[in-house]
Amino acid sequence: MNVSQQSWLDDVRSNAYAEQLSRGFRRLRFSRELETQYRNYLLEDSFDLKRIALSIGVLIWLALAAIDFLLITGPVHWQMLGVRIGVLVLLVICGGLILQRRHIRLLVPLSLACILAIGIGAAAVAGIAHRVDQGYPYEGLLLVSMAAYFLVGLRFSEAVVSAFIVLLAYIGFELYAGLPLAKLVSNVVFLLFGNLVGAVGCYLLEYKSRQHFLISRLLKVMAEHDSLTGLHNRRSFNRQLERLWRQAQRESVGLALLLCDVDHFKAYNDRYGHQAGDTVLQRIGEVLAGCARRPLDMAVRLGGEEFAVLLYGSSEREAQERAEVLRHSVQALGIVHEGSLTAGEVTLSIGVSCLWPETGHPLRSIYEHADRALYEAKAFGRNQVVA
Repeated sequence: MNVSQQSWLDDVRSNAYAEQLSRGFRRLRFSRELETQYRNYLLEDSFDLKRIALSIGVLIWLALAAIDFLLITGPVHWQMLGVRIGVLVLLVICGGLILQRRHIRLLVPLSLACILAIGIGAAAVAGIAHRVDQGYPYEGLLLVSMAAYFLVGLRFSEAVVSAFIVLLAYIGFELYAGLPLAKLVSNVVFLLFGNLVGAVGCYLLEYKSRQHFLISRLLKVMAEHDSLTGLHNRRSFNRQLERLWRQAQRESVGLALLLCDVDHFKAYNDRYGHQAGDTVLQRIGEVLAGCARRPLDMAVRLGGEEFAVLLYGSSEREAQERAEVLRHSVQALGIVHEGSLTAGEVTLSIGVSCLWPETGHPLRSIYEHADRALYEAKAFGRNQVVA
């Protein structure tokens, strides 16, 4: 990693993507969770590439079958044609499965089956042809290897293993055909150097692909999360709120919104400084994040000292109880606030609003009602929950 990239990461709030970028991945391997994410991303990203590669492979395979008629005559030709037909049938079957997205989890094994079928088939054809004509071109095997490295969307390890198996198959068929040892060694050395070039290029491509994956995910996290607290930001909240409301309508469950405001926060900043104020916001953010542990809950920093917690499928009573727990938890942090007119430590005022699909109220009403409840909580003494 270069110095400029490391300095950029130093300014990014710690998360899995930033940490992996900082550690590096010379062996083309992420941590277990990120590796799973990357492979799922690769399946989706390479789907169209695999369809194109399959179409090109079938066309080239048919063209080579036609060329065989020009280069080889006699009974041997029919053996070669039998191999080509067998591989073509396998390509059509695998291609039919690849074209159906519901089999996306089979993309990698199906792609491996296709490239190995073409490679081993090409090696078999070359071996059969060399029994009668040692001048029959074998270089097509290098094209198969290049396809494995660059065109099929395989990872580096998968491409290298595929190319190695094809090379071993070629050696086996040529030994069976009785190709002179000197010529066999020459051909194998040529294929080895060609594979070396392909392997280096494939490694660099996958390295850049993994780097792009981490950076794009990191930028997405930065765009949707507050840099100070790590909570969702207002932009992410507005988008997720609409999505969750549509889901709540389908499932006939309610949403609860807790609007939170740090009491007398300006006075805290004036007395202790903005750096201390940022630390307070971070600690409160941790408490809010702990309150939104369920998969569809959200903890949000709306801006300044304003926070929100969105609870999916929560009843009014549960929402009030969660809000009281949240208020107590913040006060229990024991952050001294001598400038507060409410308490001797930092406290929260919370407004609670619940919305159910059957009421027919628009989505914006949940925010309006929570804002009104928060106003009342602040007007009647702060450090309390109003629903």
